[in-house]
Amino acid sequence: MDILETIKSRRSIRKFENVQVPEELLEKILEAGRWAPSGLNNQPWRFAVISDVSIREMFSQLTHYSRIVASSQILIAVFLDTAVSYDRTKDVQAVGACIQNMLLEAHALGLGGVWLGEILRSSEQINKILGLSNNLELMAVIALGYPAESPKNSQRKELKNLVIFRK
Repeated sequence: MDILETIKSRRSIRKFENVQVPEELLEKILEAGRWAPSGLNNQPWRFAVISDVSIREMFSQLTHYSRIVASSQILIAVFLDTAVSYDRTKDVQAVGACIQNMLLEAHALGLGGVWLGEILRSSEQINKILGLSNNLELMAVIALGYPAESPKNSQRKELKNLVIFRK
């Protein structure tokens, strides 16, 4: 798939089939995240991969989007490892690039995913559930699975309205 076509056709998927995601596809998604750019190549992202139904259920109780979390087949909690951080802004941007890489790879593999941010208000509980140290700061939870919906086309602003300087 052409990369621009992949970018343009990716949509947030919030309903998933009850079909297990093969481990080899999950590894490709994590690998795509691993290859995101980062300042000084510090690779500040860390992943918690949750397929266990009971843990997914606990996570679902920590967000207004419990239906999405509970119906997903895999959750990837993405953390910023503050122990390796050298510049917060650059490191947060790197984690965002990592998440985008994983969402694009999931789409290219025929899977659906959604980047959940509202769950960040429960970051302390998530670290506690997973037994993680405080130097791991939750940045997002990605819900993954085979799509059980076909989202509408998305509109974007005209490029001429977004470019503020060109010379």
